[in-house]
Amino acid sequence: MTATSVAIRAVGRNNRPAKAPKEKWGNPWVYLLAVILVTICITPVLYIIIGGFRTNSQITADPSGFPAPWQLANYGDVLTGSEFWTAMANSTIVALGTTLGAVVLGVMASYVIARYEFTGKGVMYSLFAAGLMFPVTVAITPLYLLVRNLGLVNSLGGVILPQIAFALPTTIIILVPFLRAIPKELEEAASIDGASRLGFFWRMVIPLSLPGVITVGILAFVGSWNGYMLPLFILNDSALYTLPLGVQNFSSQYSVDTARVLAYTSLSMVPALVFFSLFERRIVGGLTGAVKG
Repeated sequence: MTATSVAIRAVGRNNRPAKAPKEKWGNPWVYLLAVILVTICITPVLYIIIGGFRTNSQITADPSGFPAPWQLANYGDVLTGSEFWTAMANSTIVALGTTLGAVVLGVMASYVIARYEFTGKGVMYSLFAAGLMFPVTVAITPLYLLVRNLGLVNSLGGVILPQIAFALPTTIIILVPFLRAIPKELEEAASIDGASRLGFFWRMVIPLSLPGVITVGILAFVGSWNGYMLPLFILNDSALYTLPLGVQNFSSQYSVDTARVLAYTSLSMVPALVFFSLFERRIVGGLTGAVKG
């Protein structure tokens, strides 16, 4: 064996890719606790979904059993009825209206707080931050009186406007760090190029803060979709009920038909679960950006 071949083999050994270190699984008790918590959270949901595939006699005979045989009639009756789709349409209108209003007003207010210096700026920001500590249940009585004085009782607008107000604190708290992180040099360069403040806002601020805007939009949509207390006080007509109220109304009408009530409840959960699952990464990414900002 020549010296050259030995050198070539030595070089080849040195150029071999290093083995990746094995990932440590961590403490098994943590995984056990996580599995227990996930099981506790998922079990009621699975019970409701599976219960919709059973008959009332099956539920009475064995409340915790599986369908034998599986029944599709309960879901078919709910989907072919008008109550579910009316409540679905009302919830969609309310959620979209709340999301649009919260995002538009929240971005505007956050831009002023984050980019301009004025008297009372800290007080205004603290006021919005304090709004996080007041749920709708605390202010439901004066809120109802205000909505009644505005003539918005028993209308979807009477639900949308208060929900926009209650969504603004979260929206502003998340968006202010995004807008504050935009370099001032960028605004000065845009001003030199002839862009106005409003032009800089629409052309530069909105695209750069889009992750935060999407995050607050998703949070406002899900919060409005799951709202129960405010629609309960504002809406009296069953034709205007949202899905949470639709579930209550349906369970009252068919209180003896447990299987159909479970089917209606299952279908009411599906839109929110699907929506949140699709945009979960957006929410986490937006909140991470807000913390970094």
